Amino acid sequence: MADERKANERDAAGNKPGLQGFDPATIEPYIVKDPEALTVNLARTVEQLGKAASAWLAPRESGEKVDTVSEPMVDMVKTLSKVSEYWLADPRRTLEAQTLLLGSYFNIWSRTLNRIGGQEAEPAPDPHGKDKRFSDEDWVKNPFFDFLRQAYFVTSDWAEKLVTDAEGLDEHTRHKAGFYVKQIASAISPSNFVTTNPQLYRETVASNGANLVRGMKMLAEDIAAGRGDLKLRQTDTSKFAIGENMALTPGKVLAQSDVCQVIQYDATTETVLKRPLLICPPWINKFYILDLNPAKSFIKWAVDQGHTVFVISWVNPDERHATKGWEAYAREGVGFALDTIKQATGEEEVNAIGYCVGGTLLAATLALHGQEGDKRIRSATLFTTQVDFTHAGDLKVFADEEQIDLMERGMKATGYLDGSKMATAFNMLRASELIWPYFVNNYLKGQDPMPFDLLYWNSDSTRMPAANHSFYLRNCYLNNTLTKGEMVLAGKTLSLKDVKIPIYNLATKEDHIAPAKSVFVGSSFFGGKVTYVMAGSGHIAGVVNPPDKMKYQFWTGGPVTGEFEDWVKKAEETAGSWWPHWHDWIKAEDDRVVPARKTGGSMNSLEEAPGSYVRVRA
Repeated sequence: MADERKANERDAAGNKPGLQGFDPATIEPYIVKDPEALTVNLARTVEQLGKAASAWLAPRESGEKVDTVSEPMVDMVKTLSKVSEYWLADPRRTLEAQTLLLGSYFNIWSRTLNRIGGQEAEPAPDPHGKDKRFSDEDWVKNPFFDFLRQAYFVTSDWAEKLVTDAEGLDEHTRHKAGFYVKQIASAISPSNFVTTNPQLYRETVASNGANLVRGMKMLAEDIAAGRGDLKLRQTDTSKFAIGENMALTPGKVLAQSDVCQVIQYDATTETVLKRPLLICPPWINKFYILDLNPAKSFIKWAVDQGHTVFVISWVNPDERHATKGWEAYAREGVGFALDTIKQATGEEEVNAIGYCVGGTLLAATLALHGQEGDKRIRSATLFTTQVDFTHAGDLKVFADEEQIDLMERGMKATGYLDGSKMATAFNMLRASELIWPYFVNNYLKGQDPMPFDLLYWNSDSTRMPAANHSFYLRNCYLNNTLTKGEMVLAGKTLSLKDVKIPIYNLATKEDHIAPAKSVFVGSSFFGGKVTYVMAGSGHIAGVVNPPDKMKYQFWTGGPVTGEFEDWVKKAEETAGSWWPHWHDWIKAEDDRVVPARKTGGSMNSLEEAPGSYVRVRA
């Protein structure tokens, strides 16, 4: 009786001894209040899940879509099995790996039991404390969820260590294995499941599962919108329209070819720089990343500084463009745009900008021009552009002979690579930020995503012509032919040493697509003077950084020689946007001005900017 009475006693705070970690006040939000309503909503959730399954199955049963999901899974299993072979080949290594993991689990379990027993220990060092997935206070405050969180990080860190410490792996296999481990770790995070995420659990209890009904309905809609594939919505697309609240800088489409339209923007200054400015954007996604809205538009800002701006708007290709390769994009894209500029302005000399793969194409075209004696482009600026792919980051995971061959067979059937495939690959580079938070928000919380112009642009994917994409993958990611002097374009073997014009080479510090080190290394292959600049943030935000926002910073330094890390240590940091620094560089090359030009000159325009090519959705 005394033991029973002692067990029922409460302390001054009202807690039973031994249950301090589970204060009834904190447990109450997790208790189901209306089991009947929850049961009904779970049944409705299953019904909506059935509709999602039907939307997934229908195009496969009709033959409209052939499911290839097993093929990348085979590559993942094959890659990770090579890591497993190393650790399982020696029983001692196996035991050491197991002991390391189980010892970590035991430590977590011991600390959790102590917390439940009311013995608050000194908190262990938490290198993952700033992980946004675990920002809810109950991930730490509640012993159960704290245990899950710690166990998850211990397991994922242990798995990454197995890859890092495995001996005998070639560099590409180790890179792929590390990438796959990160993808698996992102997918199995306890933050992605209702019963293991405190916020999701509370919301499900509070709404009696209504959130899951809404979420599964959205899932069915998104699979139907993707014609059998999940088209993950990252923003409210209904709030944006190209030409209405995006891509608003006034201008006209002056000409178009099979692969692009050429746009000239209206002058806003009384005088303009004599050399027009040609922008060659990537054809993976669309050019209006540089013209999202007037407050963020690099194009508008450049016009306001006195540049006569021309932009290539690439076609969103279909089966008709299957054979359009890099030569076509160089001739019918860059070359066609230069011809249009001459016709519209009478100018022979041009400043050019290339962004990402548009910059890689521009660099190759400049090398071709060097051999052909074409001197129309007098300076080139490269935004987050790789010409050397030795340090090309996680996209190299998808670029080995086996995977490229698989992709080429798929493109042969349609004539192009579907835009969703590249969008998924880019999202996988930052899965913990660009995939799973939206999965949780949309399908488990049942909430519509917030409107965000950048994510609208990100979802406005483009297809890639089969010949173009195959050339890109094989010559750049697989064989790195441009800096080896082995890339063949228009029957000529290219050398970047033939590019003797001044280059402004912009990298971004946190770039997952064109790492800053990769851009730095590529700088040394050009034949002229290169000004290397590293901006803060990543592939998009580091580029689209208007001066009046005073966000981020940029670094400048001396010649692009030696090791990247040494250059960074000596570089001078400047607060704010790099845009004015670039404009000063342009003027230092040629600051001659002429009266502002009439858009198109004597040419008749085809339509108003931003044109029709950019409006075609994949």
